[in-house]
Amino acid sequence: MAESRVAIVTGAARGIGAATAKRLAEDGFAVAVIDLDEKQCADTVSAIESAGGKALAVGADVSDAGQVQAAVDRIAAALGGPTVLVNNAGVIRDNLLFKMSEDDWDTVMNVHLRGAFLMSRAVQKHMVEAGWGRIVNLSSTSALGNRGQANYSTAKAGMQGLTKTLAIELGKFGVTANAIAPGFIATDMTKATAARVGVDFDDFVTAAANSIPVARVGQPEDIANTVSFFVDQRSGFVSGQVIYVAGGPKA
Repeated sequence: MAESRVAIVTGAARGIGAATAKRLAEDGFAVAVIDLDEKQCADTVSAIESAGGKALAVGADVSDAGQVQAAVDRIAAALGGPTVLVNNAGVIRDNLLFKMSEDDWDTVMNVHLRGAFLMSRAVQKHMVEAGWGRIVNLSSTSALGNRGQANYSTAKAGMQGLTKTLAIELGKFGVTANAIAPGFIATDMTKATAARVGVDFDDFVTAAANSIPVARVGQPEDIANTVSFFVDQRSGFVSGQVIYVAGGPKA
């Protein structure tokens, strides 16, 4: 394995990203915590440092090529060349197709897909130089289609295509690329979805759990644990895969 033990997690100020950053720190990585507002990363960084880990807060818009390159350069200078990248940054702009604006579409595409592309392009150089790397992209069960999410579903399906192509292109350099497609995870984003459809969040969770074979909704740590598997040295023969972490079969 490469000497570098530096990981980047985007959208890591809260939710799945924060849980993933903390888990990777537990696994021995120095973690760069990226979010749009650097100040919002403070809680994640503090939690990692309080547990004895090393973390760096970085503010960047992942859809902006200049900010992405500056962020990666800063991380490499402060922590060392990153060899793990978790593309988790995401937003929702849900609406039915006839109500969806072009801005709703573009914003979701830019953060999810353009962001993952720009981050992967910037970080792969360090992975190739190290001869080892792990890219984990966050997809969603919405990639299979979901009412009111034409933009999000398309972006999350695109993440799967990007993942498989990265696996093909980068495999010979010791780099794997895999995707995780979460089902219902209790986060601020699912709270926003409940609000959009006018349902109390507790009722929303109960209804979701009733439709999930394991009879509960997911927690951010469920996704973080799966990321931990994908970035482990022992998972080096697993690449180009999409795993649905949804409490039951999806695809």
